[in-house]
Amino acid sequence: MKTGTATLPLHWGAAPAWLFKRMVALARQIILVMLRDCRPDEILRRIADPYWFQALGCALGFDWHSSGLTTTVCGAIKEALRGIEHETGLYAAGGKGRVSRKTPDEITATGGSLRVDPAILVYASRLSAKVDSAAVQDGYQLYHHVFFYTCDGAWAVVQQGMNTTTRLARRYHWLGSTVRDFVCEPHAAVCCDARGETLNLVARESDANRTASCLLAQSPPDIVLRELKRCTTLELPRRHYIAPHDINPAKLSTVLLKTYEARPADFEALLALPGIGPKTLRSLALLAELVYGAAPSYRDPARYSYAHGGKDGHPYPVARDVYDTAVAVLREIVNESAIGVSEKRRVFRQLAMLSPSP
Repeated sequence: MKTGTATLPLHWGAAPAWLFKRMVALARQIILVMLRDCRPDEILRRIADPYWFQALGCALGFDWHSSGLTTTVCGAIKEALRGIEHETGLYAAGGKGRVSRKTPDEITATGGSLRVDPAILVYASRLSAKVDSAAVQDGYQLYHHVFFYTCDGAWAVVQQGMNTTTRLARRYHWLGSTVRDFVCEPHAAVCCDARGETLNLVARESDANRTASCLLAQSPPDIVLRELKRCTTLELPRRHYIAPHDINPAKLSTVLLKTYEARPADFEALLALPGIGPKTLRSLALLAELVYGAAPSYRDPARYSYAHGGKDGHPYPVARDVYDTAVAVLREIVNESAIGVSEKRRVFRQLAMLSPSP
């Protein structure tokens, strides 16, 4: 299930190589410390929490609106897990741009270490990306997709889109253990303030539209086009950002022929069809409203602190010696076998008592 959507204004600039190297080291120690007290599934649950993920980014050297937090933190985690996958039971695939398209191959390559069919994970990766790029049309173009998973088949997704007009990024989180339906109300938390007009085909209110869209996709193209041509005039409500050319009969014929030949059983199967993208779904959604009166939803699904400074010098420059000390301390904790789980928990409780009350 999707557990949050975060929209962030950006500070520009790349993370320097010296900082990224330390991010990898610190991320590795954080994961190893956590795995002393929890299962790999819990790591996925936290990665799928946009607040925890953002806090991790701040701890690794980003301020809350630094550009590249999502891509760099995911990259640091992926690099941190490299070589210790069998020890941790955690894997990461995908990345930014072209690297994201290698996700299925990377998942399949680890199939020999998994206790589940990697095809199941590949499907989850592809469909989660398809939902946020085609079924939720919020103006953010996906350019980053990282798939985290365990050898037992648990998974989480962190992906991000960019709105080139507003220069805002939006991050999408998924947690496989809570997915009940890929195409109906997958959001569990809203974590941003910036909202806009959104064609939300995975909203609960879009259920009738999803059903009608699938019926249209299963129908012979000539029947649908004949009904559409009977409309002598077409006035679209202003709340729709669907343009008249999206339902041009000449352009729709090819799309309808493809869906009719595939005969998808339901909306999820329709969404999973290769070549079915945002424009096709917009066309079917509007046709479903015109023919069946099943209106889609236009509800936008969306709604820290500093530990080591920010990579762009805000709110203050990263202190390299302090950062290295943090890595060393965590490494010492991991290597200290004499301290048991109960003792460590007692120490953490004592540390919490030293913190001032809010």
